[in-house]
Amino acid sequence: MRVFVTGSNGFVGKHLTRFFLEKGHHVTCLVRAEPKGKVLPPNASVVVGESMKPGKWQDAVAGHDVLINLAGASIFKRWTEAHKSLMRESRILTTRNLVDAIPPDSGCVLLSTSAVGYYGFSGDEKLDEKAPPGSDFLARLAQDWEAEAFRAREKGVRVVTHRFGIVLGSDGGALPLMALPFRFFVGGPVGSGQQWLSWIHVHDLCRAAYFVATNPIDGPVNFTAPEPVRNREVGAAIGKALHRPSSFPVPGFMMKLILGEFGSVILKGQRVIPGVLEAAGFSFTFPDIESALRDLLR
Repeated sequence: MRVFVTGSNGFVGKHLTRFFLEKGHHVTCLVRAEPKGKVLPPNASVVVGESMKPGKWQDAVAGHDVLINLAGASIFKRWTEAHKSLMRESRILTTRNLVDAIPPDSGCVLLSTSAVGYYGFSGDEKLDEKAPPGSDFLARLAQDWEAEAFRAREKGVRVVTHRFGIVLGSDGGALPLMALPFRFFVGGPVGSGQQWLSWIHVHDLCRAAYFVATNPIDGPVNFTAPEPVRNREVGAAIGKALHRPSSFPVPGFMMKLILGEFGSVILKGQRVIPGVLEAAGFSFTFPDIESALRDLLR
């Protein structure tokens, strides 16, 4: 297969690029500037362009069998109005430009990123892909993001919007930040510790992406492990994996003070399950948080 990836320099993008290359496929990475050093694998092709703007890079989209759309400004920082605008524009405009670049009747598949934030915040209810959307900022952003991707159906493209949970990896994403307090013996639950965390090991994410690319799956797909956990259980599992105590809670007001609106998001959560993947027969290598953290924090 020929695979085209936006956001290839990001944490998930680097893993997916290596995964598809190791499977023997040709991967083209869209980057803002010529990479220096060993940012990307040497056998990956590179196209330079700004995904938020139409340009020559769009000509490279034709001829690819799988389009993986990952580009978007990080949510893991304080949400000023300016950053919220960037979060939105980087996702909506990139997806719009990518879909516009797809030739009619290309027969390709588009795997476009979304997030479990689509569902808003909930209590203990299990949420599969049929659950209704929420109404907060992240939920509205996810809905608009997916709507841009689904425009590709008008060109005969099979579209999968993979709704990521928190992606856990040892070399990026949320886990290094989550584990840092534990390394200094001051780790523990955040806020009440009762909020649900929907997560996925980055290796299972790559396997799931390959699975949906090569199977006739269409529409939204939750990329989450089958066993979501409460925040306090995550803390206990990190402590166990690192042989550290997990009894030092982080007060909720401190998270709000440091991160503002994003701090409030961390104190809430949703219990999302991978209904479509499981129904299609996908098997997780790391279905539970303890096995995932043992692998990532060893």
